Amino acid sequence: MDENHFDVIVLGGGPAGLTAGIYLGRSKAKTLILDTGMPGGQMVLTYEIANYPGVENISGYQLSSVMKKQAKDFGCAIKSNVRLKSLSLEGNEKKVELENGNIYTAPAVILATGGRSRMLNVPGEDSFKGRGISYCATCDGDFFQDKEIIVVGGGNSALEEAVALTKYASKVTILHEFDHFQAFEHAVEEAKANPKIDYIMEAHITAFYGDESLRGIEYKNLKTGGNFKKDIDGVFIFVGYEANTQALQSTPVKLNKWNEVVTNENLQTNIEGVFVAGDCRAKRYRQITTAVSDGTVAALNALNFIQNR
Repeated sequence: MDENHFDVIVLGGGPAGLTAGIYLGRSKAKTLILDTGMPGGQMVLTYEIANYPGVENISGYQLSSVMKKQAKDFGCAIKSNVRLKSLSLEGNEKKVELENGNIYTAPAVILATGGRSRMLNVPGEDSFKGRGISYCATCDGDFFQDKEIIVVGGGNSALEEAVALTKYASKVTILHEFDHFQAFEHAVEEAKANPKIDYIMEAHITAFYGDESLRGIEYKNLKTGGNFKKDIDGVFIFVGYEANTQALQSTPVKLNKWNEVVTNENLQTNIEGVFVAGDCRAKRYRQITTAVSDGTVAALNALNFIQNR
């Protein structure tokens, strides 16, 4: 048998992809998981997970390590830090070509490419990423003990993380482009009740400045048009999420206006034999639990597909 031919190829090794691999491997399907980074996806960046059923608390790294071991123990081949060159997803045999020249084929593919935090894309953001600018409160909050920080955003994540960051920071200022928040009322009430939280409304950041690390921001008041500077120790940005679907934009896979993959209730795309799981899928909620649910459903439907070809 061709060692590069599989029953199912899973693109992405986050909680959705690893769960799919566990189900596929346990069912004796020859499965390959390809990941452009290290298995675990965004889950690895989570310092503590306390809402995963059956586990009181665990780090994202630990949970991803357990999932990876389960998938490998059930026979999955896992390749990390790969670079995709091309995808051919139509026809009876799907083909994945890597930049190193390796080509893998399978009748079924599960897209579990995940997502990433959306950036502001203003001057200085790239330079100070990881040097004062963060997109993960649980990863980096303790680096800002007794310091003043800004949280950018007005949704549930921004307000909930702002409250969480008050455990470390001496002061948290929420900066939001509108005059009202888009979060649930309980999140708004909790933030407003916290004495450590202040607000800059109807404003957006126009630049970041500093030296070896971030020292402050420039921002514009959208109501008055005035421009201001504010010295600050750190900035946490929560302005949404983007699906990692760049590689799919040159394929016939149907994407919505946010470049998320559109599926039916069986998590199948518009292409026969191509399924989707996790944060790259068009859906409302993105949690580890919803990702593993997607991975289960996609794997079972992929198994049904290859068994009934």
